[in-house]
Amino acid sequence: MAKNLVIVESPTKAKTIERYLGRNYKVLASVGHVRDLPKSQMGIDIENNFEPKYITIRGKGPVIAELKKEKNKAKNVYIATDPDREGEAIAWHLATALDLDKDEPIRVTFQEVTKDAIKEALKNPSKIDQSLVDAQQARRILDRLVGYEISPILWRKVMKGLSAGRVQSVATRLIVLREREIKAFVPKEYWNFKAELQTPKKEKFEAELFHYKNKKYEVSSEEEAMKMKKEMEKGNYKVTAVEEKNRSRSPYPTYTTSTLQQDASNRLNFSSGKTMLLAQRLYEGIRIDKGVEGLITYMRTDSSRISESAMLACKDFVVEEYGKNYSAPKRGGAKKDAQDAHEGVRPTSVYRTPEKMAAYLKRDELRLYTLIWQRFVASQMTASKYEGVQVTIESGDYTWRAKGERLFFDGFQKVYSLGNAKDKDLPEMKVDDELALKKILAEQKFTQPPSRYTEASLIKEMEEKGIGRPSTYAPTLSAITKRGYVAKEKRNLYPTELGEITNEIMEENFLLIVEPEFTAKMEEELDKINEDDYPWQSVISEFYDILHPMLGEAEERIQKYDLNELTDIDCEKCGSKMLIKKTIKGNFYACSNYPECKNTKPILKKIGVACPLCEEGEIVERKTKKLKVFWGCDQFPECRFASWDKPIDRKCPKCDSILVEGKGRRSGTIHCSNKECDYVEKKDKKKSDKES
Repeated sequence: MAKNLVIVESPTKAKTIERYLGRNYKVLASVGHVRDLPKSQMGIDIENNFEPKYITIRGKGPVIAELKKEKNKAKNVYIATDPDREGEAIAWHLATALDLDKDEPIRVTFQEVTKDAIKEALKNPSKIDQSLVDAQQARRILDRLVGYEISPILWRKVMKGLSAGRVQSVATRLIVLREREIKAFVPKEYWNFKAELQTPKKEKFEAELFHYKNKKYEVSSEEEAMKMKKEMEKGNYKVTAVEEKNRSRSPYPTYTTSTLQQDASNRLNFSSGKTMLLAQRLYEGIRIDKGVEGLITYMRTDSSRISESAMLACKDFVVEEYGKNYSAPKRGGAKKDAQDAHEGVRPTSVYRTPEKMAAYLKRDELRLYTLIWQRFVASQMTASKYEGVQVTIESGDYTWRAKGERLFFDGFQKVYSLGNAKDKDLPEMKVDDELALKKILAEQKFTQPPSRYTEASLIKEMEEKGIGRPSTYAPTLSAITKRGYVAKEKRNLYPTELGEITNEIMEENFLLIVEPEFTAKMEEELDKINEDDYPWQSVISEFYDILHPMLGEAEERIQKYDLNELTDIDCEKCGSKMLIKKTIKGNFYACSNYPECKNTKPILKKIGVACPLCEEGEIVERKTKKLKVFWGCDQFPECRFASWDKPIDRKCPKCDSILVEGKGRRSGTIHCSNKECDYVEKKDKKKSDKES
């Protein structure tokens, strides 16, 4: 019989840890939360100081029963859930469900799933941190109040299934506000000038116009630009200054959750959800030579601090691998107000290089691990050094500048490339050199509207504005997309009609709640709970005093929205006109003579490709219940052709199966839909852009 019971959240982690600890330990998984607020009701007694009513989550009864059974057999019980607020709350709920004494040292935490870290944690158990539990509990109750008080108003006034959220509504609003900026943007014309010049040694280079009459110039019309161009073409060009300007670029710190999600989006085109899923696997453990090992530290953190041992190990690795002149050890730290209990996201062993891990990791796991490993190692390396030269050229009223730059010491970029370190060489010049003008290039341009948010830029904005916390970024983005408030096009996020209307209602009736500044202030208040032992009920009460009056006013003020759109299509059953009925899961046709006529039919988006299976139907775009796009035959259910990849109107030259557009890692290709066929071709970008 095992003397010690250890409870973790994940079955994968449970198996890994049990192998480390041996026969005196039994390790079981709670599989996440075991208790929560009920789904069928608010579950908060507002009149009784916001007391929450927790219930056992459906399906978790057998889990609790097994844990109780093993608890009764064990001499010691330890709860080793994740080292954050959420993990602390799960530990508290487990202790309550299992009748454990919360004043006893039953809590163990570790930043990495490695043998040494686990054994060290078990030597130093602590009490459950009630202030952390209260901080998580306050967030949960606030989210429940917003969701369960505002969402029913949206159901009644707009459509069933809509929801409001303390963080998701603010994220949606940021995207809506950006879209308004884009639509309101008025482009302005401006002109840039370049001079193609030649040195006395006949070497060519380009200089850009810097000043006109010793001032920053603005040219906003073609007439003015052509007049200046003629003047430039008549001028004499002489070098008036040559300045050497050396600079250095320091490495970025180790990843936080936010910067990991941003970099994985920008460099690997991963969604925030995918990044966190892969990071979870790397953290919980991957089977390598001697068993399962956790390859990275805990991935939910807003600190970039690293441990002394990790810093020293990386120092040794860098010196061995690249030389002393590349080593610059540093501990890093956390930004103001960050939770500095965690380290940054780093590999558990710097000696597990991506090359060594390639045999054990799946493709995307390896790509993310490589990114984490490179960023960590680079953070412990010296700055990159550039030598540059700036040449100033005068021509009458015109001042020109040419810049050259060369990377002469790569430093951290030997490991973590910035992708923009291209040398720009200038020919050698000296003051008073006379230059020959070969050509003036006048380029018309227009100011551009602000870019739409990508997942990476939205996460950055949320972090900078203090909206949400590391653990909420990915779930928030997933929620606003799945609920149909936001859609994605070529990585860019834009609001749907549903998102615009929902945001409009929130702005008109609950503006304070969707203001980023207010949300950030609430986050600070919630942080005080676990930092300063601040009573959580006070935070909730202050918030509810603001929310409650808004609810009554909104109920009276909001007019019923009719999102349905009348078409000129006749109902084949009764002859009435069909409506486009809009729902959170998508749109469909419905007879306007409802309830007398209940005829409905789907709205099919045809793509101009005949069905390769039945040859009678056409391929249409469809969506799963979770709103994932796929393509199928419009004759369903008679014909069951379906494809996750978009078919095109051509057949494979090898096997005559239909060709499809690749996506994900096959993006930019056209390949055969037949899995047995290896035919692949590159997509014609110009043609595909024209088609889209």
